[in-house]
Amino acid sequence: MNKYEVVIIGAGAAGLMCALTAGQRGRKVLLLDHADRVGKKILISGGGRCNFTNLYIKSEHYLSRNPHFCKSALSRFSQYDFISLVEKHGVSYHERKLGQLFCDGKSKEILSFLLEECRNAGVRIQTKCTIEKIEKTTKEQHFTVRTNSGNYVTESLVIATGGLSMPEIGATGFGYEMAEQFGLNVLPRQPGLVPLTLSKEGLKNFVDLSGISVDAVVSCKGQSFRESILFTHRGLSGPAILQASNYWQPRDEVVINLLPDIDLTETIKRWQKERPKTELKNLIGELLTRRLTHRCMELWCHNKPVNQYNEKEINEIAGIFHKWSIRPSGTEGYKVAEVTKGGVDTDDLSSKTFEAGNVKGLYFIGEVVDVTGWLGGFNFQWAWASGYCAGQFV
Repeated sequence: MNKYEVVIIGAGAAGLMCALTAGQRGRKVLLLDHADRVGKKILISGGGRCNFTNLYIKSEHYLSRNPHFCKSALSRFSQYDFISLVEKHGVSYHERKLGQLFCDGKSKEILSFLLEECRNAGVRIQTKCTIEKIEKTTKEQHFTVRTNSGNYVTESLVIATGGLSMPEIGATGFGYEMAEQFGLNVLPRQPGLVPLTLSKEGLKNFVDLSGISVDAVVSCKGQSFRESILFTHRGLSGPAILQASNYWQPRDEVVINLLPDIDLTETIKRWQKERPKTELKNLIGELLTRRLTHRCMELWCHNKPVNQYNEKEINEIAGIFHKWSIRPSGTEGYKVAEVTKGGVDTDDLSSKTFEAGNVKGLYFIGEVVDVTGWLGGFNFQWAWASGYCAGQFV
């Protein structure tokens, strides 16, 4: 039997951070992953430039059945702590909109320095490792991890295997199975940060607009997001839609303001004075994309010269463009979802150490836990923070 003080399963963002942190404390650490290479999600994130954190991290940017659980870890390892690590390794980066930080170069720069930190801390990394069985010996208080590459004994076992999103790069439900095996509660899972689909009837009206992107405010369940939306061959995507999807449940309404910067009622009344003979679809088409405007007018309004509309009609038209209401038929699923909502119940974990309350020496970190961040670097920051905090105690 190979003995280690810490065995971490899952070499993604959370697992790597936990490994290097524990290794720096002098712990003998083994990091296992079933894939042929580590950090695949890091490499593909942000279009290959890794949106590694956000300048505006707050607990309100995270969803969890216990909204307070994430506060401790996020305060003990902040975005500025990770930025310091990025700068220590000379990785150049830039801020995009809404505080999102991206590498100037490639995502592999982030992965490279995490691996360097692991090497310097004496962490052993084993890839292509299939976990066959995990047992805990009550008498000796250690875990036995049986794999295709050997059997390992450890005092501390960390599950950092992520969620169900992006199965093509290796995502599985292993972490949830381990939680259930050891008696932890696992909350229902759903795709998060995912495009929304429209019914066959709804899609019929917009499928030929696939590829059109517009700036909009998307609202769902009292949350509103101002970014672009994208019409697709299956429904709606784009950053604002992905953000709203975290709050959407089947049969919920999503409301879209297609003209967030203007008051269309007042604008139409002004046009009636200044450009009375111009057709309304052409005037609104100057504010929005012409094809989308014309489609909305075809579906819901009778187009005519702007001076021919009465006040009731003006208010109705403004309502269509400011409060376009849809009821998505579903989502595009885990295949394209960026994260998994739900997971290991935070009530069964310590917010300080991430150790399971009922199983000494068992830890869960990262996406496998019921903490889901907004789009824009928030989920990576949760991975860094939860990995670091668990690494202090394993």
